[in-house]
Amino acid sequence: MRIAVDAMGGDHAPDAIVKGCLEALALIAPTDRLVLVGDRGVIEDIIRERGVRDDRLSIVHAESVIGMEDSPVEAVRAKPDSSIVKMAILGSARKTPDPVDVVISAGNTGACVSAATMHMKRLPGAHRPGIACTIPTFHGPVVVCDVGANPEPRAMHLAQYGLMAEVFAQRVLGIERPRVAQMNIGAEEGKGTAFVREVRELLKSTPGLNYTGYIEGRELFEGGADVVITDGFVGNTMLKLAEGLARSLFKAIAHEIMLKDPDLGMALEPVMRSLFAKNDYHEYGGAPLLGVNGVCMICHGSSEARTIRNAIRNARDYVKAGVNSAIVARLAQLEGVVEHERIEHA
Repeated sequence: MRIAVDAMGGDHAPDAIVKGCLEALALIAPTDRLVLVGDRGVIEDIIRERGVRDDRLSIVHAESVIGMEDSPVEAVRAKPDSSIVKMAILGSARKTPDPVDVVISAGNTGACVSAATMHMKRLPGAHRPGIACTIPTFHGPVVVCDVGANPEPRAMHLAQYGLMAEVFAQRVLGIERPRVAQMNIGAEEGKGTAFVREVRELLKSTPGLNYTGYIEGRELFEGGADVVITDGFVGNTMLKLAEGLARSLFKAIAHEIMLKDPDLGMALEPVMRSLFAKNDYHEYGGAPLLGVNGVCMICHGSSEARTIRNAIRNARDYVKAGVNSAIVARLAQLEGVVEHERIEHA
């Protein structure tokens, strides 16, 4: 398996990204290859400083970097020699004779989505790619899609996210029959906009989908669903709110315990660390961009070395699980439902 990593993307790039790739060498197979995309001289210096020599590493030079502040679509077009664009091209079966199996970036999310869609293209039947983020809860992981790729979707886009995220939850997370719910301002069928209700009708009509209806934000962590679909604007806001709230709560709890009883605080430190690790996005690595013709993992902008290491590990599992072929088959079922309804109403 060949995995390309944008070495220049992220708040702590390139040092943390390259370090994560070096750490991942212990997790990948002898026949696997890691392709680091970015400034060759800088990457070589980091590898040399750490005294690593491994034939499984190679470098593809990129002249420029798309910054977090850059306009995504404009930057992808204006900077064809950037690390994100070159990485996406490496993942394109149309533009590369021997494409890599996975591309990974912690850089500008919008640019990564644009570059992957532009160069890798979409899976057959997929209308718009969506980012599927796995959120840990006490009751088990919940897949939320979309969390930032598509802030203004059409009803069919959200319906497809439900099916694609269902396949991801089955194949990668091992959930046999995922419960798919739709984020709304209330659980009652009469709640929400006409758009929300249109999505509901599409999902209700899809064969074999375990669609459970609407779910409210407060129920996300209460075990009411395995997959939750929403637009990219709401999903991204939810995700960042959850991250900030989790960090704040852990700090507040630790602070109060230390104030009341320092000895108890020291005794509970291993427990707190274990709890934090279970709710730490670094442990999950990256979130797959579902719907692209290939495997694209998008990592948090503040990714550390362990984030990249875990993203590489999880990306290998994604490829082995055959997610994309299952997605194509599932989307065909939804298209069949839509076509049937067109004929019925003609």
